[in-house]
Amino acid sequence: DSVTNAVLVLEDGQVFQGTAYGATGAAFGEAVFSTGMTGYQETITDPSYCGQIVIQTAPHIGNTGWNDEDDESAQIWVAGYVVRDPARRVSNWRATTSLDDALSAQEVVGISGVDTRALTRHLRSAGSMRAGIFSGEAASASTDELLAVVKSAAQMKGLSLSDQVTTAEPFTVPHQGDYVGRVAIIDLGIKASTIEHMAARGLEVKVFPAKTDAQTLLENHPDAVFFSNGPGDPEASDGQVAVLRQILTHKVPFFGICFGNQLLGRALGFDTYKLTF
Repeated sequence: DSVTNAVLVLEDGQVFQGTAYGATGAAFGEAVFSTGMTGYQETITDPSYCGQIVIQTAPHIGNTGWNDEDDESAQIWVAGYVVRDPARRVSNWRATTSLDDALSAQEVVGISGVDTRALTRHLRSAGSMRAGIFSGEAASASTDELLAVVKSAAQMKGLSLSDQVTTAEPFTVPHQGDYVGRVAIIDLGIKASTIEHMAARGLEVKVFPAKTDAQTLLENHPDAVFFSNGPGDPEASDGQVAVLRQILTHKVPFFGICFGNQLLGRALGFDTYKLTF
């Protein structure tokens, strides 16, 4: 196979050369790292990574291929993907295709051959930042030109992304085994496994779009309200914070995870700030 050159450009001017992986073209997002040794399929289908270029710290990625069961949502959400040593062949009985082919099919631009541990160490000290992956024709411009394009991309701070990842319509997942109660979920980018685990524990789950109002939630007489994980800046989610304050006023039990828990802090009058990485 012919090799297509690719380059990863960070907004601080760091440049990493590599080879195209997945689709070719250009991708922009906030560069973040994931240190998981396994679970790359769950990672890149997690809506929380919308708008982010994910770097896999572990060097060997793709050996178990891609299957039809482990997706956390209906699509790959990462803006771009960075790996060191992609598997040369798939070796798992559940695999239906390769990671490379899954990325290509969903037009996700990636880069391989990058020292992802060095890159992770850099982000650990410098902090998450905007980045761009360029491959094929897109990589032919000068480094200065590519850096200028990266610096013109959107920053994560102040960015609201829940509308991009939320369900379009409400849906219900029935409980399994003995009925325990009913949970109303605001979908800010929920993972499929969260719903599955709740249902497995006897909870009837009703999932609502991100902009659902408090009255609609309460009309369903939930035993608890749950705000999910999701991408973006909690500071840009005033609508969901206002809904949560109403839920708390009605003394309906509330719980959340990740982004949803950050919104609880804001609903209680606290501030949120962006961590370094």
